[in-house]
Amino acid sequence: MLLDQEKETLSRRRAAMVAGGYWRDHTLLDHLDHAVARTPDKTAIVAVRTETGMEIRLSYRELHRLSDLVALSLEERGIGRGDVVSFQLPNWWEFSVLHLACLKLGAVSNPLMTIFRERELGFMLAHAEAKALVVPARFRNFDHAAMASAARERLPALRHLFVVDGTGESAFETLLSPRAGEAGRARLRERRLSADDVIQLLYTSGTTGEPKGVMHSSNTMLSALAPFAERLHLGADDVIHMPSPLAHQLGFMYGLVLPVMLGATALLQDVFVAEEMVREITREGATFTMGATPFLNDLADYVERNGAATPSLRIFVSAGAPIPRALVTKARHVLGAAIISGWGMSENGAVTTTRPEDPEEKTTTTDGCALPGMEVRVVDANRRAVGVGEEGHLQARGCSNFIGYLKRPELGGTDAEGWFDTGDLARMDAEGYIRISGRSKDIIIRGGENIPVVEVENLLFRHPAISGVAIVGYPDPRLGERACAFVTLREGASLAFEEMVRYLKAQKMAAPYIPERLEVVRELPRTPSGKIQKFKLRELARGRGS
Repeated sequence: MLLDQEKETLSRRRAAMVAGGYWRDHTLLDHLDHAVARTPDKTAIVAVRTETGMEIRLSYRELHRLSDLVALSLEERGIGRGDVVSFQLPNWWEFSVLHLACLKLGAVSNPLMTIFRERELGFMLAHAEAKALVVPARFRNFDHAAMASAARERLPALRHLFVVDGTGESAFETLLSPRAGEAGRARLRERRLSADDVIQLLYTSGTTGEPKGVMHSSNTMLSALAPFAERLHLGADDVIHMPSPLAHQLGFMYGLVLPVMLGATALLQDVFVAEEMVREITREGATFTMGATPFLNDLADYVERNGAATPSLRIFVSAGAPIPRALVTKARHVLGAAIISGWGMSENGAVTTTRPEDPEEKTTTTDGCALPGMEVRVVDANRRAVGVGEEGHLQARGCSNFIGYLKRPELGGTDAEGWFDTGDLARMDAEGYIRISGRSKDIIIRGGENIPVVEVENLLFRHPAISGVAIVGYPDPRLGERACAFVTLREGASLAFEEMVRYLKAQKMAAPYIPERLEVVRELPRTPSGKIQKFKLRELARGRGS
């Protein structure tokens, strides 16, 4: 999966990371083995299906057994070392079991968001050359099985499709009854990957309008989690509630991997509803949760409005978008928990966070300081450090930076010294705390989810009524940002908002990517060279949205 030049870069980087004590050559299976040996009957996962109310509890012993069964069944079907196994699943127990099974098999986990439809799904599966795909039969009134079956016909590399709650040979349940016995388990032990092998392929939208496949190893992923847990004082006694999708890097790393690494309990919520979140936190005694600003906003609103309480909750980490100052103050008072702000990316997990001991001013005005093993700096266009408080381009380097983009090493954005261009603009204070101030890359972050602006613009440009288009973000108190499409029309043409939405849906565009506003203008502001001046459109969108 890695090209020769990527292997050489990894080899040079490895020496420094091992010497610094950041890469310890552990995999998640080492932590699973430890948990099974130490607390086999401890609850590892509590997963509730919101639509049916069905609750599943798995001990560490059961988690180990089920992942063995799935790994052996995939092996029987010809899935092996280095093969990509894609799964488009909600926060169900099957998601966690599949990742552990892939680790045991030597395969690569490829989590896919449930919001993806034919367009996004088809590209990602083809680019990854996925050998197997697992989907739910239905989720949130959508027929995932039918979509996956249709996509499979156009994907020659995709040999197997498994459906959770499906029927017949394609039912996921068939993976829980392999024919291999102890001999098969011995083979799995021999198949274990090294800590430098690729274990995860996660697609993220970028400025090219085409998703990029982020590759992580056990070393890059686990080295991000150990200092995070230490800074936030997390351990085996914690109950980690995760409302964010496991198919998002935030949910994957902090809702799936972190609990197993700590030997803690994971509490998975598949559909975010504030009332249900309060119920689950209270029932299970959850101590930690993490999500984008809308999760924090809705939870605090519900607790305040209904006089509810979440006394066990110690920490809420809000990442994915800056937290409004008023929300932090309100949430601390209402929830009685430490509110932690943080910044990170699919490419490196959480890079900066505030500390529980920090004064409120740090949480409300910054996105934290670098975790041990990571460095951040703010530079000008010539890569020279800017002064304290000055805006510049944010770069990061260290133990948790990803290995590269699948088949696209030229887009890695990492220089010879290991500094990764994040695409964000930031300021840094005298104590090393950063504040994200904007983005040099053309992405809108809506509720913690990146909107692939160029892809949406390209689709809209194909509409017969549209002669020009530019999409920009405008502030939203709940989601952080929403998207507004500015368009110019061809002579004599007209376009209503409802027609734009119908058109994008017909192109199989994921619903969260569709702009929430349409503004028809006579012309788009441009530079002398013809480049659209989006900063002017952002100002216009803010003015019209107020």
